[in-house]
Amino acid sequence: MPDTTLTPCPSFGDLNCNTEAVALSAATGFALVSIAIPIGLHTHLASLIRFVYGASIPTVGASSLSVNGTDRLLALQPNQLFLLFAYNGHRAVEVVAEKLGNNGYYTDQSDAWTMLRISGPATTAVLGHICMLDLDPAVFPIDAVTRTIMDHLPVIILRESLESFLLMSPRSSAKSFIRAVELSVAHLG
Repeated sequence: MPDTTLTPCPSFGDLNCNTEAVALSAATGFALVSIAIPIGLHTHLASLIRFVYGASIPTVGASSLSVNGTDRLLALQPNQLFLLFAYNGHRAVEVVAEKLGNNGYYTDQSDAWTMLRISGPATTAVLGHICMLDLDPAVFPIDAVTRTIMDHLPVIILRESLESFLLMSPRSSAKSFIRAVELSVAHLG
């Protein structure tokens, strides 16, 4: 049997696009697990999530942080959540199942998405060139999350703070996605 070792490589390559107004960084070291809520188990799963994570199941379009401040539940549609948490292994579903048991249907989405964090005072201006959403904090507040299109590419956008967003796009289009964001940064001038 050959002695082969697989090494993960970042989907953005060597990301280096920081200015005084905007910083881009690959968000690595996270797992993303989809949790489908079975019919009749919403209340039970909500109680279990509150007990295990110290968080509530958010309403659609919102996210909630766990009590430890690192795990985040994202609600993009009814009866399904994404759980985003710090993890660098290959058994993310097992980690979630150990905590929540057979009270949901879990799917590891970690390798399907590439994640980019954009922050700084000009962040909303940069995103305004490629994102059709109104990102005014009164309309899209901290912890808001939704699916949208940025420069013809599907994206999940999460507002982490007034000047910071986590963007998730399918890994298959990572190079096109980062190019669109970098071009928007370049056109700030």
